[in-house]
Amino acid sequence: MSERQNQYNIGLDKTPANYVPLSPLSFLARSAAVYPNHVSAVYEGRSFTWRETHERCKRFASWLGGKGIGVGDTVAAMLPNIPAMNEVHFAVPMTGAVLNALNIRLDAPSIAFQLDHGGARIILVDPEFSTVITDALAQMKGPKPFVVDVDDAAFKGGKRIGEIEYEAAVAQGDPDFAAIPPKDEWDAIALSYTSGTTGNPKGVVTHHRGAYLNAVSNILAGQLGQHPVYLWTLPMFHCNGWCFPWTIAAA
Repeated sequence: MSERQNQYNIGLDKTPANYVPLSPLSFLARSAAVYPNHVSAVYEGRSFTWRETHERCKRFASWLGGKGIGVGDTVAAMLPNIPAMNEVHFAVPMTGAVLNALNIRLDAPSIAFQLDHGGARIILVDPEFSTVITDALAQMKGPKPFVVDVDDAAFKGGKRIGEIEYEAAVAQGDPDFAAIPPKDEWDAIALSYTSGTTGNPKGVVTHHRGAYLNAVSNILAGQLGQHPVYLWTLPMFHCNGWCFPWTIAAA
């Protein structure tokens, strides 16, 4: 027996006017458009607005695109909770690529495995972690990623091991870069790894839909309200900071 014709399947097809895949990239674009002058982040005497954060993300995304980064590529980050770590949660997926936020507490062999396994093509490194990343790069079996240094005003020491510093890359990018939205909500946005206590680290992939829904759920569960001031304590490498980089942009 054939199914009865469903009237709601007639003339109500998906179109760009009524449907787009869910993605947390929309949170940043909205906040920059609706609340451009509200503070987005404060760190070590530096303050950014949502307009500035949006532009910086587009600039870095543009620079990544110029380095050949695109859909399906992996960009790793060995960074503490600094503005750049927040920004790459948007800039990397703006290119269609996937962010691999590395656990800053792991040793070189574990990091080397993740860089090989995830296929990182670029890695952002805070000077604080230059030694462990140098060791990890030396232990990699596959192609080594291009290294971008991210100077941290709160850390004295370490050294630059990359070919360009983050602010220089941002300055070179196009502020009018058009973000590449996911074609499907199931497209990957982030790659994380377990700490590998029982063997090699295990990879976990987050998709755009999951990041979007979890970010919104955080607002409800935390009763954040509008324009919350959020003190970062959870490391952003930990499950993408429980999606809070995207949560705060949404709220």
